[in-house]
Amino acid sequence: MAAPRPYWKGYLKLSLVTCPVALYPASSQAEKTHFHQINRKTGNRLRQQMVDEETGKVVESDDKGRGYEVSEGKYVEIESEQLDAVEAESTHTIDIETFVPEEDIDKRYYERPYYAVPDGKEGGEAFAVIRDAMKDKGRVALARIVFANREHIIALEPWDKGMLATTLRYDYEVRDQKQFFKDIPSPRVDKEMIQLASDILDRKAGRFDATKFKDEYELALRKLVKRKASGKTIDIPETSARPSNVIDLMEALQKSLGRKAEPKTSKSKRKQTRRRARKSA
Repeated sequence: MAAPRPYWKGYLKLSLVTCPVALYPASSQAEKTHFHQINRKTGNRLRQQMVDEETGKVVESDDKGRGYEVSEGKYVEIESEQLDAVEAESTHTIDIETFVPEEDIDKRYYERPYYAVPDGKEGGEAFAVIRDAMKDKGRVALARIVFANREHIIALEPWDKGMLATTLRYDYEVRDQKQFFKDIPSPRVDKEMIQLASDILDRKAGRFDATKFKDEYELALRKLVKRKASGKTIDIPETSARPSNVIDLMEALQKSLGRKAEPKTSKSKRKQTRRRARKSA
């Protein structure tokens, strides 16, 4: 298998210390099952074409341009040369601006991970110095980087013998949670039910291990493609009815722990029973 090609090459800079680095994507979609659109009559692959939405005619590549919609159906055309005037200058340098505790970075801002490695032997020592200094202080470096004429914020942290470089979203890209959470009710929850739920959490406690989670949908897709390619019939399962959302929460919690569900009693009765039990004790 050929060695992966770096996504970006440049320099990592901390004050007057500089070392050449290369970034490699830390994730990949290549192993997933991908489909192409085909002509069902001929079995040939289809190619998409750009069509004028008013005339319905195919637009040739020379006539394609970029436009920003200023009002409904009205566009201002932006020439490629005009875009060049505002594109970020590619300096090929990751210039570290500040160091922050890892817990300071809101998880919603993390976007895409890359592995950062020294590019050549001559930069290995400087790379190790920056990496180990961050490790000793428990800090993450924040810097700016240019990918494809777009500037990004990047977070660098020690990762094994290298570093993990994760692009971060800008503030305007992250939605405020209030608009989604404002209608969530705030019921007074029975402490007994919280305790039962806590017991379930304790029973299911573990450590994160990505290998334990299998992409069942991907495995089913591969099986489907293999059966179809070998000429076997594909049985379409009947759609199952959706389960009812009406449940007795206390009963469900008790059953989850393998306990026999207690007879239904009101909250006040349960409290009285517990008070009597405490008094007799």
